[in-house]
Amino acid sequence: MSRTPEQPGLTPKFCFNQTALRDFLRISRGTVDDTISQNLNALVTPGTSKSFDPLSTTERAPRPIHRRPIDPQACHDFKNKVLFPSWQSRSDVLSYCAAVATSPDPDDPDHVIRETEDLKARERIIDERLDPYSARYFPREARTEALAGLMRNERMVENIIRSRTWGLVGERCENGELDYEGALDAWRRGEGRGR
Repeated sequence: MSRTPEQPGLTPKFCFNQTALRDFLRISRGTVDDTISQNLNALVTPGTSKSFDPLSTTERAPRPIHRRPIDPQACHDFKNKVLFPSWQSRSDVLSYCAAVATSPDPDDPDHVIRETEDLKARERIIDERLDPYSARYFPREARTEALAGLMRNERMVENIIRSRTWGLVGERCENGELDYEGALDAWRRGEGRGR
């Protein structure tokens, strides 16, 4: 079974380091969600099926391994020990960094530069007849704004990936009537952890 990466220490410095943030999300998704078919196939124990049945040779197309049902206990353990903890770890990072993105940033290193550029832009004399581009001014984006945009994108990606993963898990394991959000909430409440 896949081993999920450890959740990094949640600090504003980690969130503003977009490379580290994206790497954690990419590695976590790659370990569990991107390889979900392989992870589910690994749950099927070879040789545990019933003994050889001569009538099975009359079947035209035997059921491929990726369609074989998985032992319910193995599915339950995979969801509770690998899938949901991975999702929860990413949810924690996304929620924390989204909170950082909406908080004031007193340590912004570009704050003074942005204020200087804004002041210069206000003092410029604009004559669009002489230079039609003179009115253009593109202020630098604060790092909290950049982080907020990244968090919006990553949340959308996360929803797409979780929906796809949950659909594949549902084909091989019994997911009940819950969607992935309901199943994750049930796991968070402890309903799925103890079974």
